[in-house]
Amino acid sequence: MLLTLQNPTPLPFVSPALSSHMVMQRGRPNAFWGWTTPGEKVTVSVAGKKASGNAGTDGKWLVRIDPPKVGGPYTVAIDGSQHVELTDVLVGDVWLCTGQSNMEMGVGAGVNGGAEAIAGANDPQIRLLLIDKQPALTPQKTATGTWKTCTPETIAQGGWSGFSAVGYFFGKALRRQTGVPIGLVGDYWGGTNAESWMSPEAVRGLHDFDPALAQIDKATKGGPASHAQQVAAWYQTNDPGTKAGWSGDTIGAEGWKEVSVPSGFGGLGLDAFDGAAWFRRDVELTADQAAGAATIDLGVVDDYDATWINGAMVGESAQQNSPQSHAIPAGTLRAGRNSIAIRVLDTGGGGGFTSPAEALSLNLADGTKIPLAGTWQGRVGVDLTKATAFPIDLGGNPNVPTSLSNGMIEPIVPLSIKGAIWYQGENNAGRAYQYRRVLPAMIADWRRRFGQGDFPFYIVSLAAFTPHKDVPGDDAWAELREAQAMTARNVPNSGLASAIDIGDAADIHPKEKKTVGDRLALIALARDYGRNVVYQGPTYRSFTVKGSEARVRFDHTDGGLLARGGPLGEFAVAGADRKWHWATARIEGDTVVVSSPDVPQPMAVRYAWQSNPVATLANGAGLPAVPFRTDDWPGVTTANK
Repeated sequence: MLLTLQNPTPLPFVSPALSSHMVMQRGRPNAFWGWTTPGEKVTVSVAGKKASGNAGTDGKWLVRIDPPKVGGPYTVAIDGSQHVELTDVLVGDVWLCTGQSNMEMGVGAGVNGGAEAIAGANDPQIRLLLIDKQPALTPQKTATGTWKTCTPETIAQGGWSGFSAVGYFFGKALRRQTGVPIGLVGDYWGGTNAESWMSPEAVRGLHDFDPALAQIDKATKGGPASHAQQVAAWYQTNDPGTKAGWSGDTIGAEGWKEVSVPSGFGGLGLDAFDGAAWFRRDVELTADQAAGAATIDLGVVDDYDATWINGAMVGESAQQNSPQSHAIPAGTLRAGRNSIAIRVLDTGGGGGFTSPAEALSLNLADGTKIPLAGTWQGRVGVDLTKATAFPIDLGGNPNVPTSLSNGMIEPIVPLSIKGAIWYQGENNAGRAYQYRRVLPAMIADWRRRFGQGDFPFYIVSLAAFTPHKDVPGDDAWAELREAQAMTARNVPNSGLASAIDIGDAADIHPKEKKTVGDRLALIALARDYGRNVVYQGPTYRSFTVKGSEARVRFDHTDGGLLARGGPLGEFAVAGADRKWHWATARIEGDTVVVSSPDVPQPMAVRYAWQSNPVATLANGAGLPAVPFRTDDWPGVTTANK
């Protein structure tokens, strides 16, 4: 698949984002648009209301019409060069459900309660529009997708086992609590960066992605050398491992250290590292085992691998964060020692081998399966922050800045919506400080383009993931959650739903999606529907120090503070030396008092400050406390861009 440069012609009379079974947004004019002969008059009518407009010089027409009363069904008639009727149209609230894989994960993808949800999905008052995946170098006019009535069949349709589980549970909760028809627009793609969802204008305003934009500009004006040629040249220029031949059959031991595989880059001391690292090990084979062709399975590699056997490349990743299996041609293996060298490139967030140990193996022609998990030799290659810009693969790459905005957001602008829910951030975790600017800029960009004011924008704070760390300190995922919380606090009409207590150390896609959808719905019910419900867990307000104890005060302590699911945790304190120590904690009224014998004069407090913390603090409504820190000391992602 190549990135789209321009829409095919002819363009449709009515945009595909508008169809039978759709939901019109109540309480505001609704946009209808399409393409016809320049200057032609187009009239839209529904329930006795009419509005007209003329197509511009580019042939695009756009008519805004006030919706009829909530409910339906209605028929929308569109007249111009054609007569089109959109039937079974409802009036209610339309919510945009977007982000990366945890938003994409469907109701049939093994989520808790998914089978029951599908079986009970007969609700004609919920409508679904799933936008097909389409990256593009330039803004697109259309994308494929058709509105459907929610049924057990339609909710299970679409990639990765159906419509977004988070989106569906969110919409179902709203529908149940309000009685208002709900339209859900699924517009998501797993493993994608936030900057991919921003318009070219918004990305240019950040200036952090100027090298990528320059590559895009060059590609749209004729194109550079192939991406493979650019990457090979980049490694030769920037990566000492490539230049020194670390992929070779025999190398020296100096500079290498023992690391456990599978694992992330943490074994190399690289918890927040974007760049290339090398991993090597030897395997002893008999002559019979070495005969014939073989394969090597690596599980999921975050983000990309290139693999050599005895100095010969046998394969490299073509897709980010994907399971890798490479064919080893006959004659490559030999009796005795066989060297395996793997270069892993990570471009954002954590990097390394992320599958269980059993996923890594050398599979021989005689049926022998040799496990590859265990002790390897590892070494840092090149740090992306200290190298020239890495060449972007423009061919079907959803992580090209602006590509998903161009291909999947632009085609639905200016659909009339109530608001948006957003579950994304895993891919930006390695650049969490940058995310403090990226996410607010993206929200402002969408609000500007949809032209419907500061519509609600509700964010899911990342769930727990990866093994628990036994020593307190800095953490990229904690910093990403902080950036999400800062955005929810500082951007008007935004909110935060925490998922810190429902993660899975071994799975970046936790299965408890109903809780996430319900928590998002609580925010909407309180903020947008006037319901008197608790919608936020305890959030840090202030702290004071008296002697060796720090007292932390919170907002949103509805029903009091409590420890839920285990002993109260996980707090840490630090003194003037900025060294962190686990703290004991106790609840006193609406405060938590923390202390450590190792910190006689605490200066700062942190709570749940790691990728997978112990996070048991909650309020009486059962909503978890938002992870926080009281310090503003530089983090591990401060300089990452």
